[in-house]
Amino acid sequence: MDIPGIISCDDELRHWPADEARARAVQDRLRAHVRLDEPGPEPGFEGTVVGVDVAYDDARDVVAAAAVALDARTLAVVDEATAVGPVSFPYVPGLLAFREIPTVLDALARLARTPGLVVCDGYGLAHPRRFGLASHLGVLTGLPTIGVAKNPFTFRYVPPGPERGDTSPLLDDGTPRGEPEEVGRALRTQRGVKPVFVSVGHRVDLDRACAHTLRLATSYRLPETTRAADSLCRRALAGI
Repeated sequence: MDIPGIISCDDELRHWPADEARARAVQDRLRAHVRLDEPGPEPGFEGTVVGVDVAYDDARDVVAAAAVALDARTLAVVDEATAVGPVSFPYVPGLLAFREIPTVLDALARLARTPGLVVCDGYGLAHPRRFGLASHLGVLTGLPTIGVAKNPFTFRYVPPGPERGDTSPLLDDGTPRGEPEEVGRALRTQRGVKPVFVSVGHRVDLDRACAHTLRLATSYRLPETTRAADSLCRRALAGI
């Protein structure tokens, strides 16, 4: 798969930061390229929606990434790829993308099809610096991306209603002007289960991000893209 991003992935990977200060500088530089003015593809579009996820082997200091492509209309798996590499950055909260993206990019590049949407197990704008994994990956690849996380990170929300599709805003109270900012939404994907936390990554608006998540979460709390990628990356890690 060709990577169509306006940022050179090769250049970014060649100068991958090795410490926290340089990583934060990269976030500041690339955040300006996040596109928030596009609605993104419609749910059920003709094409593929890809889930990405990673698994770590701390004993060997390696990370396995998986990219699983589903037909966006039928949700049938049509392609998948894995990659295994060294962990390229220390663990620092808010900078997890720097540990994962090199191997995720490798897995994405091994897909035969260019995704119409990428779903990340993590955050996009719902990040203290408004540049989580989904936004970072979107800027580097140029692909529409969303983040679907299992917890709200540091942000506040009122639990949404109990029915499938109920939402409530995910709010940051620590903005400079002291006014709460909506950085994502808590979304109930199944009746009575805990919500997931959806945020925009790149080239998709929040309404569409939630609609895609709901369409992909057919029977379980998490989207099928995330479930498939999680299973595949764990198998890849176990096989090395």
